[in-house]
Amino acid sequence: MHQIVTQQRDSTRRWWVLAIVVAAQFMFGVDAFVVNVAIPTIAVELKASPAQIESIIAIYLIAYATLVVTGGRLGDIHGTKTIFLAGVLGFTATSLWCGLAQSGLELIVARLAQGATAALMVPQVLATLHLLFADGQRSRAFAIYGIVLGLAGAAGFLLGGLLVTIDLAGTGWRSVFFVNVPCGLVIAAAAWRIMPSVPRRSGTKLDIKGSIVLFAGLLCLIGPLLFGHDVGWAPWLWAVMATGGAILAAFLKLERKVARAGGMPLVDLALLSDVAFLRGLGAAFFFFAANLSFYLVMTLYMQRGLEIPPLTAGLAFIPLALAFVVASRHSGVRARHRGTKVLIEGCVLQIVGLAALALVVFHLAAPTPMALALAMVVFGYGQGLVMAPLSGAVLSSVKPAAAGSASGIYGTTAQIGNAAGVAAIGAVFFAVEAVQSARAGFLVSLALFVALIMICAAFLAWMRRASASS
Repeated sequence: MHQIVTQQRDSTRRWWVLAIVVAAQFMFGVDAFVVNVAIPTIAVELKASPAQIESIIAIYLIAYATLVVTGGRLGDIHGTKTIFLAGVLGFTATSLWCGLAQSGLELIVARLAQGATAALMVPQVLATLHLLFADGQRSRAFAIYGIVLGLAGAAGFLLGGLLVTIDLAGTGWRSVFFVNVPCGLVIAAAAWRIMPSVPRRSGTKLDIKGSIVLFAGLLCLIGPLLFGHDVGWAPWLWAVMATGGAILAAFLKLERKVARAGGMPLVDLALLSDVAFLRGLGAAFFFFAANLSFYLVMTLYMQRGLEIPPLTAGLAFIPLALAFVVASRHSGVRARHRGTKVLIEGCVLQIVGLAALALVVFHLAAPTPMALALAMVVFGYGQGLVMAPLSGAVLSSVKPAAAGSASGIYGTTAQIGNAAGVAAIGAVFFAVEAVQSARAGFLVSLALFVALIMICAAFLAWMRRASASS
């Protein structure tokens, strides 16, 4: 009888643990979108240049992308609970720093630190779900996780517009970062009390040199895209980008050296011979390159070009976010029956949505938020059809023993795609806006989004052929 009561208590407890770790994931997801709505206001108050505007978003993604695999490894070495708590408290402290920043440069540095702490926190969420839900409740737990991911986008848009508009205690845009402080402290306290301690995994090593080299390479490669507009695309920028490419090539050599020495490289080099996996990573990169960059450019066009207030701009994204959630729920079942065809159909729907948006902007000098929202619904539904099953499709050819490493590489590729898209398309938008108008910059950006999604669809079709032939 006592054993039954204990089992019931443990079963109930794990759902509370699920609520805690998913709340942390929700906070991270909201933060990725809430800044987009607030960024025009931040730019005005801090007198941030176009390069700084892009960097505030991109540097967070670069830090997260290059350190997320390291964060997962640290969880293995020191225990999931310990690293989760460190990540949550670090994310809380750096969010406070972001809110207190007095210049664009200081906010960029604070966002770099915030992305690094997020890389400690987020990997422990999935690790905890894998540990606690190995039974028949696993699908339900991951369904909750997926819904929360979708709702984080809607909440981020709404919360960003609301906080900037109500100017809570005179804090203005700073409140979009300050709100993480009480939330983070509550999550940390709850996790400390009821989150189970997970035994450390023996034999796991940390590739610190690999993390540093990867971060330096990506910063040199993407950084010039962020600051090119401010320095008139000086010739030395291209030299820095070439240096970034050389550093990334050296990174692969370093990883091979680590593997030969019996270490644990960040990248499982055996995965580089999996053709289907590599093509899937290509699809993921181009898909995510058109992800956060779309929301950045859309927000800038609405607030700078159409002078739509932050709250109204945030509300215009809500139908898109809800369509994304609905599509995410539909795509899982459809993907099981039709495979990657569903993802290609999602790409087509995204292109249709972007075309509808272009028609609205081209034919209406000052389109209303409602007109923009209706066009964005199609894009959001198509995006949901792709994003939810994309990771499963890319990882489908990977052997179970390499699943953890492959998941880390996928997550890193996705965030690098996000950062590269923000840097490259953001640079194009600001360049065209400076010469013509925000409307012209937006239309050119839409054409680039279409091109990126078409390339993504081509990679998906290419991946299907590789999987069929293997």
